[in-house]
Amino acid sequence: MTDNELIWRIAGGSGDGIDSTSQNFAKALMRSGLHVFTHRHYPSRIRGGHTYVEVRAKDEPVQSRGDGYNFLLALGDSFARNPQEEAYYGKEELKPLYENFEELREGGVLLYDEGLLDEEDVEEIELEEAAEENGWHVVPMDLRGIAKEHGREIMRNTAGIGATAAILDIGTEEFEGLIEQNMAGDMQEANLNVLQDAYDAASELDIDHDIEVPENSHDEEQVILSGSNAISYGALDEGCRFISGYPMTPWTDVFTIMSQHLPEFGGISEQVEDEIAAAALALGASHAGVKAMSGSSGGGFALMSEPLGLAEMTETPIVLVEAMRAGPSTGMPTKPEQADLEHVLYTSQGDSARVVFAPANIRECYTQTRAAFRIAYEYQIPAIVVYDQKIQGELRNLPASHFDEEPNADPGSVLTEEEIQDAAHHSSGKFQRFLHEPEDGSNVSPRSVPGQKDGRYLATGNEHNPSGHISEDPENRIAQMNRRLNKLDDIRADLDENAGHQTYYGPDDADYGVLVWGSQQDTVFEAVDRLNENGHSVKALGVSDMMPYPVEEVSEWLDSVDEALVVEMNATAQFRGLTQKEIGKYGDKMSSLLKYNGNPFEPAEIVDGFESSINGEDLAATNMKYLPAAGD
Repeated sequence: MTDNELIWRIAGGSGDGIDSTSQNFAKALMRSGLHVFTHRHYPSRIRGGHTYVEVRAKDEPVQSRGDGYNFLLALGDSFARNPQEEAYYGKEELKPLYENFEELREGGVLLYDEGLLDEEDVEEIELEEAAEENGWHVVPMDLRGIAKEHGREIMRNTAGIGATAAILDIGTEEFEGLIEQNMAGDMQEANLNVLQDAYDAASELDIDHDIEVPENSHDEEQVILSGSNAISYGALDEGCRFISGYPMTPWTDVFTIMSQHLPEFGGISEQVEDEIAAAALALGASHAGVKAMSGSSGGGFALMSEPLGLAEMTETPIVLVEAMRAGPSTGMPTKPEQADLEHVLYTSQGDSARVVFAPANIRECYTQTRAAFRIAYEYQIPAIVVYDQKIQGELRNLPASHFDEEPNADPGSVLTEEEIQDAAHHSSGKFQRFLHEPEDGSNVSPRSVPGQKDGRYLATGNEHNPSGHISEDPENRIAQMNRRLNKLDDIRADLDENAGHQTYYGPDDADYGVLVWGSQQDTVFEAVDRLNENGHSVKALGVSDMMPYPVEEVSEWLDSVDEALVVEMNATAQFRGLTQKEIGKYGDKMSSLLKYNGNPFEPAEIVDGFESSINGEDLAATNMKYLPAAGD
């Protein structure tokens, strides 16, 4: 039933310590030698509202969340709304229990806090009947009471960990180490006592489940981190020393992590009044010669349209981060979706040029953020890293060696004062910053930074001549526009030479293909393994380079398959549309599997969607949508 894996879900209310407890649980399992992956689900509320985190642990690297889970720790929601609102929201204190019934696997364990969840209410949701039908092992324990014996009931999450450890027979050594590492004094002692008391109480129970937690050991040092951590560390290693922003979920994590670490590197973080100011301030810092970044989520990124256009016109490098969430408008602020792709590609007026990378996992968040800075500062162009709430919140373990790359503080195509003396200048003495035909034959006209001798020029959002003065001359307009746009061809060649960012998976000679972008990539890869085990012939391609698009690479891959299913988390098949637009064909070969209910795909859903599509079956009864290929 369990396929030699543990998928543990802790559920409660926002403010009940669900996130921090799950992080410690995942760390403990990693330190014991396992590979871990977490999936986070939380409401758009400061306190209260059903939230849960899954921790999937195996003895081999984990690529994705699993299909359902096999152990539930339901703490109940201690910050539920006023009972008068039950007509709208139901009994919220019970939701961490009954809203998790559907995905608990047959034969799973359900441990709940009977100190908070009233017995009559539990009877009302028919837990006993559901448990009998599914073969669940129900374990009520007074976790709240155990915690209160040692001071504060909030420690009931620690009690839940102790009880979990006993039921799964995994010991408490790693958990004790984390408590000693993160706490001190009376709080440390109290939590250690709660952990032990709950462990002892649960050890006396006779629970005949068949969940087997695998055993393993790591060959090298491991770290556990989120996509937000990886983006931040990539920026710091690439020499970013300025960030400006305004908080907005889920971008806030990157902004917070950068703000915490920048002072250690002599950098500056500024929280400003809105996203227009944030992007403009970062743009000013970059103009002054500092590697800079800003970012937001969809609604805030919309306000950055004007500074983004200014960066493109003035050829000022900058890196922006766009953390997608379900929209439009406020939408579902804490739920993942991949529906901002077109927004990111085409924001800003006119024929604009920018680079867009969509990392698919934590490894790629680090490497592609570094690539974004390198490209932005070498080619004097805005670079955008687009990801979503799924990557922002999930944790994975990676070898620490993945982050051993050398830092890079190179400012890119900036001239030294000596080089400026030999560069082209107007007869007035102004540096010709925007040459039609740069001397090295490229499309990048080298820049100076304020304060450099003889490097003075005008930087304006209007079309301009080589010295930066406003110009509406038709020939100048064509020359400047072509040079800016031609950078994308140069960047595509650069990326191709450096292997790009596309990821191939599965047998080269497979008949069918699955095309994917961003955060769903690794879930697709796990599904491809299952499909091939089921007798299908399938491979996958994960695309990260959204602009400039890898036309040749994707075309060759599409030529190699009979049909391709495009998987993405939006309602309008935006990535499939981008692929058809960029390549100009294959519309009759690509169909779409879409999901946009606020939850990411599970591997089994992609398997079902693929098999249904090739068998011509209807997906109407599922939470997914299938769009056939053009002409079908």
